[in-house]
Amino acid sequence: MPILLLILLLGTLLFMWLSRRNSTLTRACRWRLDRTAGSNHYRCTACNAEMDTQGKEPRDCLRTRR
Repeated sequence: MPILLLILLLGTLLFMWLSRRNSTLTRACRWRLDRTAGSNHYRCTACNAEMDTQGKEPRDCLRTRR
């Protein structure tokens, strides 16, 4: 039983690492689709950054570092 829990824990951590490694998004990034500016125009509600994409939601934070 303890081995099964260890395998489950390692699998969960591996999944979390793989899903996060190609993204620079932070908790402050909130990309929203803004159809008033175009069909693929996204705007971040946290920093007001704007981006036009080819159908997918942005995965990068455009906020300037302080």
